[in-house]
Amino acid sequence: MATPTPDELGAEAFAAAAGEAVQTSVMAFRLVMAIADAVRRQQQKKAGLEEKLPPAEKALAEAQTQVKKFLPPDITTALVKEADWPQFAQQLMALRDAGVDLESMLPRVGEITVTVRDAVTANAERIAREGTDPWAAMLRETMPAGPVREAILASPAWPEMAATMAKLDERGVDVRAILSAAHEEGVGVDQAVAKVLSTASVPTTSRDAMLSYGPLTTGLDMPVDIELSDRERALGQLGIRPSENARYCRMVREAMPGMEQEADLLLASKYWPYLAARMDLLEREAMPVEPRLARLGRDTSWRQGPPGKVGEQLVRAASDSLTRPLGSGESRVRVNTAAARATSTTVGPTKAAKAAAPAEAAGSSTRAQNAAPARGKSR
Repeated sequence: MATPTPDELGAEAFAAAAGEAVQTSVMAFRLVMAIADAVRRQQQKKAGLEEKLPPAEKALAEAQTQVKKFLPPDITTALVKEADWPQFAQQLMALRDAGVDLESMLPRVGEITVTVRDAVTANAERIAREGTDPWAAMLRETMPAGPVREAILASPAWPEMAATMAKLDERGVDVRAILSAAHEEGVGVDQAVAKVLSTASVPTTSRDAMLSYGPLTTGLDMPVDIELSDRERALGQLGIRPSENARYCRMVREAMPGMEQEADLLLASKYWPYLAARMDLLEREAMPVEPRLARLGRDTSWRQGPPGKVGEQLVRAASDSLTRPLGSGESRVRVNTAAARATSTTVGPTKAAKAAAPAEAAGSSTRAQNAAPARGKSR
């Protein structure tokens, strides 16, 4: 067998790099479309509709026609050769049937795939990832709270999405840029599906959201339709993953040694998701959480009052401990709640939240709720 010449080896290496670039662009395309499909599923689920995928044979022909129109030939060829292309084609046509304009969406997604392909070609050497599990944090930093982020974290495909992000990152792709673009497409999907389902573009403010407005939620991205009776969903709406929630629960127990029953009482409170979101916010702002929680073990003034009110008092004390700067004075849990609500300072929505309005109404922040409450009603 003849030894390959340097030119032949170079051509072989170039072909391998080009193939890797195309496969990476296919992964990027699938990631964006998986996010769009997750939003569609979530919207239809809220409307109580069962998912009905188009017939496989019809979907295959129509989907292939669509992708050939808007994706480069090399990316289209690689995409349709994927083992699960039939299922992917059905999902793509389900988006169209749900009201999404693929004629407008696919060209934009096609631009993303070409950018990724070119980026991988230019960055043949892998760039090592920083941190051990950055994807959930990156998602929260890149996307504002709302229906798109909620759909991603609640989707059964989330682990696969995170793995795809890791692979893209290793190949030199700007994952944040893809997530930002995918968020815009997800918002469009949410609006299109909502329009077809004849659902309101702005969800009705829930009773829990109205009653929670005040010191407990100031500064948090609080969805206006949050229902605290469904803890798992409430934590998902607030961007708290199960592993993060378990860690925050453990931190509370460690901060209250010898007070296991009281710690259980705090963790069982319906308002626990807000406290977990507060801890998450502190960590994202690089502020210590444990020293603040330790106040609950040192200052037990929350025990005062009727025995039946200990849980309520403990929630207020925990909220105060997490929001009060380190080194400040004693607990403020005895402050009149109504007065605190009336004088609490609200902050304008984040830049990302403003960019996503009005589609982000499902995840609007209490920081954006500056309107005065109706006369005779307290928020």
